[in-house]
Amino acid sequence: MNVCVVGTGYVGLVSGVCFSDIGNKVTCIDLDQEKIDKLKQGIIPIYEPGLSDLVLKNINENRLSFSTDLTEGLKDADVVFIAVGTPPKENGEADLQYVEAVAKSIGEHLDSYKVIVTKSTVPVGTGKRVKEIIASVSGHTNFDIASNPEFLREGSAIYDTMNMERAVIGVESEKAGEVLTELHKPFNTNIVLTDVETAEMIKYASNAFLATKISFINEVANVCELVGADVTKVAEGMGFDNRIGKAFLQAGIGYGGSCFPKDTSALVQIAGKAGYDFKIVRNVEEVNQNQRFKIIDKLEAVFNNDLSGRKIAVLGLAFKPNTDDMRDAPSIDLVPLLQEKGADVFAFDPVAAENARKVIPGLNAVENLQKAVNNADAVVILTDWPEFKEMDLVQLKETINQPIIIDGRNMFEPETMKELGYYYSSIGRPLVDGRE
Repeated sequence: MNVCVVGTGYVGLVSGVCFSDIGNKVTCIDLDQEKIDKLKQGIIPIYEPGLSDLVLKNINENRLSFSTDLTEGLKDADVVFIAVGTPPKENGEADLQYVEAVAKSIGEHLDSYKVIVTKSTVPVGTGKRVKEIIASVSGHTNFDIASNPEFLREGSAIYDTMNMERAVIGVESEKAGEVLTELHKPFNTNIVLTDVETAEMIKYASNAFLATKISFINEVANVCELVGADVTKVAEGMGFDNRIGKAFLQAGIGYGGSCFPKDTSALVQIAGKAGYDFKIVRNVEEVNQNQRFKIIDKLEAVFNNDLSGRKIAVLGLAFKPNTDDMRDAPSIDLVPLLQEKGADVFAFDPVAAENARKVIPGLNAVENLQKAVNNADAVVILTDWPEFKEMDLVQLKETINQPIIIDGRNMFEPETMKELGYYYSSIGRPLVDGRE
């Protein structure tokens, strides 16, 4: 098929590239000329393993192109995906100005039948709004609208798209359903065919449920610390129950990123506008926000509530490994608070330092792990990068000023850390102190 993807952010770019890789001819559209010029050269604006190679491969095989001209993208397109940002407003609602602007532009250039699909995460009812805008601008109804939300994870986005567990397709007509089902056949996935409003709701419900699992296990972890239990074993025991499952039961300092914080807030707003108080999701948000500050509590506990003049090595700035995404990363709250309490913070992240400097004022991000930990009074782990898991802990102990590790991602075994002579405080597990 001929596919047009409007928006080259995370969702649009990965989706467009993967659609091209399964044999479709894809044109990706974006207003940013500099961004488009770089994409034509295979220079990717985001960090996503394997994406650059896949872009170059499909450009060279004439299946993938980039342009700022929507007319060019629409000309022969069978399917048009709207994949622009829907950032949260101050009240938590999704901001639809970019979706509506694209709908208006599509209406102005629509000249033949197309299936116009919202890929962005949008509130229930957005599909109808898109339909109204296009119809009012174009003056005819020779098109179908649809919803096809994405479920990819940053850091494994290509794998998730090429091996998608399900394709949720919300349509108003049988014809649109057939077109989008055919488009997704090469992915060999489960097709969930439904109406547009239900498809829009599935995305929010899925993310809110996963966020709930994370906040739940973090609450369990906090109780575990008080009663001397080990949350990792609790989670293991829970995970063998098929009704619960193992995924998203890793206790830590909470979720961040572009989806869970935004989508939980939006779902609360959607429910509120419909006259329902979604208490569980509101509490999930509160638990998640508070959880990240456990790191400060643990640091102050070991230093008698005085961090002034302490050199703190912060390992990890991105909200998760294998991405440079800083959206809602715990480090955005924690680094300034450490500085406010007088700590001298040296931070290291393998890929996110540049983006982190844009959102953390006065951030001292060093270029390698050694510079961060050298003579540190304590090491704080905020992101579970493999590089940190593989650290030589014997050598690290000789490098740092005091053998103190506050681990927000439970990367090491407490008993091993005790044997190595560390003071080791993690999340939901017994504190160990191997210092002599």
